[in-house]
Amino acid sequence: MSKTHVDLGEQKDVEVYGARVHNLKNIDVSFPRNQLVVVTGLSGSGKSSLAFDTIYAEGQRRYMETFSAYSRQFMGGMERPDVDKVSGLSPVIAIEQKTTSKNPRSTVGTITEIYDFMRLLYARVADAYSYNTGEKMERLSEEQILKNIYQKFGGKPANILAPVVKGRKGHYRELFEQIRKQGYVKVRVDGEIKDLMPKMQVDRYKIHDIEIVVDRLLIDEKDSKRLNDSIQTAMRLGKGVIKISDKDDNVAHFSKFLMCPTTGISYDEPQPNTFSFNSPYGACETCDGLGYVFVVDKNSVMPNMKLSIMNGGLAPLGEYRDVWIFQVLKALAKKYNFSLSTPLEKLGDENIDLILNGAPDLLSVAVEYNKWNVQNYQITFDGLIKLLEEQQEKRGEGADDLEAFRRLETCPTCHGARLKKESLHFKIDGKNIFELSEMDITTLKQWFEHLESRLSERQNTIAKEILKEIRARIGFLTDVGLNYLTLDRTARTLSGGEAQRIRLATQIGSQLMNVMYILDEPSIGLHQRDNERLITALKNLRDLGNTVLVVEHDKDMILEADHVIDIGPAAGVHGGTVVAQGTPKQILKSDTLTAAYLNGRKQIEIPQKRREGNGKKLSLIKATGHNLKEVSVDFPLGKFIAVTGVSGSGKSSLITETLYPILNHHFFRAKKKPLPYEKIEGLKEIDKVIEIDQAPIGRTPRSNPSTYTGVFSDIRNLFVQLPEAKIRGYKPGRFSFNVKGGRCETCQGAGMKIIEMNFLPDVQVPCEECGGKRYNRETLEVRYKGKSISDVLDMSIEEACVFFEHLPIIYRKIKTLNDVGLGYIRLGQASTTLSGGEAQRVKLATELSKKDTGKTFYILDEPTTGLHFEDINVLLNVLNELVNKGNTVLVIEHNLDVVKVADWVIDLGEEGGAGGGKIIFEGTPEGLIENPISLTGYFLKKEMEAP
Repeated sequence: MSKTHVDLGEQKDVEVYGARVHNLKNIDVSFPRNQLVVVTGLSGSGKSSLAFDTIYAEGQRRYMETFSAYSRQFMGGMERPDVDKVSGLSPVIAIEQKTTSKNPRSTVGTITEIYDFMRLLYARVADAYSYNTGEKMERLSEEQILKNIYQKFGGKPANILAPVVKGRKGHYRELFEQIRKQGYVKVRVDGEIKDLMPKMQVDRYKIHDIEIVVDRLLIDEKDSKRLNDSIQTAMRLGKGVIKISDKDDNVAHFSKFLMCPTTGISYDEPQPNTFSFNSPYGACETCDGLGYVFVVDKNSVMPNMKLSIMNGGLAPLGEYRDVWIFQVLKALAKKYNFSLSTPLEKLGDENIDLILNGAPDLLSVAVEYNKWNVQNYQITFDGLIKLLEEQQEKRGEGADDLEAFRRLETCPTCHGARLKKESLHFKIDGKNIFELSEMDITTLKQWFEHLESRLSERQNTIAKEILKEIRARIGFLTDVGLNYLTLDRTARTLSGGEAQRIRLATQIGSQLMNVMYILDEPSIGLHQRDNERLITALKNLRDLGNTVLVVEHDKDMILEADHVIDIGPAAGVHGGTVVAQGTPKQILKSDTLTAAYLNGRKQIEIPQKRREGNGKKLSLIKATGHNLKEVSVDFPLGKFIAVTGVSGSGKSSLITETLYPILNHHFFRAKKKPLPYEKIEGLKEIDKVIEIDQAPIGRTPRSNPSTYTGVFSDIRNLFVQLPEAKIRGYKPGRFSFNVKGGRCETCQGAGMKIIEMNFLPDVQVPCEECGGKRYNRETLEVRYKGKSISDVLDMSIEEACVFFEHLPIIYRKIKTLNDVGLGYIRLGQASTTLSGGEAQRVKLATELSKKDTGKTFYILDEPTTGLHFEDINVLLNVLNELVNKGNTVLVIEHNLDVVKVADWVIDLGEEGGAGGGKIIFEGTPEGLIENPISLTGYFLKKEMEAP
């Protein structure tokens, strides 16, 4: 038994036998443990199928098998990957790009645990300050309280008061009765001492302060026992807080807790959850810890001021109908002398305010049930905005029809800080926890650097271990090139590469050993300058005693690896085999497409001449969002533009969050607001904007390339025209697998059925009725050139190009899919099985197949994500074709192969975060490499001058 255990522990390699997942062709692979292993190859060749769908899936399945059958039924089963055997496998952790939370409460600080340690630090070390006076709060023992009372009131008669109500409304009848039953005879209400009477109460609509008069005595040390007992009783009744007042109404506040010596406000003892925006103890009560609130947008409620209320001037209500709300508006108009038929712009600000925010007086609304029955109702009207907010609360967040009339605004209470005001008045070295969260990692690192010298000896003793943990985690974030991020940045605003590197930093921080980490292109979105740091971080993970398996196309990463596996030779059905493996030196000598690009036999050529464009330009003036520093920039039209700069320099802020929302709103009335800017010029020179990202083309297996590009409709129309279909009276719907009629009803057109196995994983099997063909027998009898509609969906794009060669309307759309390098995918392949790069190229092909005007502005954010050198070459040919038609293509890109072929480069910098946000160069790549302060130019020079 022990011998077997030792053998497994000493196994040097991870061995995979007979892998057949997706397009893998029954391959055998082995690679060394505790090494940095890179899996590379063309997009769609089977890299992820090997790394994630085979090795990771098998590791996960084995982990799940350790649970009891009873537990597994609640957790969902793991399907065994299609592989004969995997040996030498350590516990696996996958760090993918899709694993970040979309929850607005998840931030960089919470993911990395830095914020959790900061909460602990503030709870144990921070000093509290009064939010009223800014004075340092005091915490007194009973002995100190007694001493202070003798100092301030010695020799004077005084009242010992126990506060029970502080700044709240109510009549407090029950409270007074309760106090009376306890034997107390006097209370102090709003500064005035009164006798307690039966059925006593105060004005319920006013704010009150109520204290119990526990004792009235002369403050004298001779009577110290009585004073001590009275203070203890008052402390118990006042929950740790007491007041002392003399006959001149001088009041002093004392507390065992944190208390302002002047105003008497006290804070609860700080706990880590006092500083958590996800806990009711710390979260701002107005925004529930989100930092923003939804408010009704007046411009959306009244989009066209030329219309009257009768003609639909109030968008949420529409045109006049005989319903209650219009009766109320009629009564409002009658009372304040305006007409519902007057255009809104002529009603005046006062009347508009009455409609939106309500009227102070009662309205008399007459409702006519019939000629003899007219009822008058006296009502208050709180305004249309309040009405919409109440509707939203009743119907919840999913009320899409009301969503159009709301906008996000920074919370008016916490101003985006997410925390209660008490939490924000705990400070270390003059900074509260939110101010630290706003700093970028570089600035935060500097702040923590010599913090000990600014803390007291007691604080240093408590903070020592916490500071060690915080500094280590900040260091890991810096190591993976994320020093421009801030801790309050929400997880959903991170790019795939950023999110993955944050998880990587967290894993390095956990210091695990003997684990296999599988990463999916961690270099995405990383500037060349930061690449070395990332590679060093991965090597550190390896040196702890872990196996690091990386799916990657980056040249530096491949050359720095200990072992490389090259999957190919091409993509899809033409891939799925190991074409080369070994050390980087051995790979360079092999005869593969990857090796050809690595050793310089093949390369992406620099164009002989840069395009001149059409002489027109789009100008964005004074953009100031995030870290942009009054950026004004011209985008020359009719050119291929690359926007470059180190990570965090402001590229996405400028393009994705400022330029694109401006253009999208102008052409398509999109709702998303751009970041602040002064003005934009030249909009008349373009006629539409299109953003092409790597988001999936569909979220269900029913979506596929043929439905997305629209070619499936043309194919269905072709089948409808066939003689057999005409005789049977078939319409296009007959050939759809999404509607009843022609589809197989057993599987409802899915082609597969899911068999529930209770204690075992669910199994997908081809439908026994249609055999996976999706359609019923009658539909499949209609054939074109001997092929049924199901056979057409099973064709690869290459086969379909030949098959539909003589039908221009279909051929044009399919040929563009082939031209962008997707000849290997099937027409009916489920969109859920396409990679990000493949989805992006399907979208590009759809654009290419449309008839264009040559005045379109295309925006692509890092289009080379997930693409091999050869795929980048194909992509550049497609983008150049779009530009050659007169369009403008703008890419945000780090990949130097793309930057060197651009006609125009806009470089931001010089650094990321606060050190960025400036344009440091605009011009051709040849001009950029001569720029002395551009980091992009420094690396581009090496690339362009390489042999």
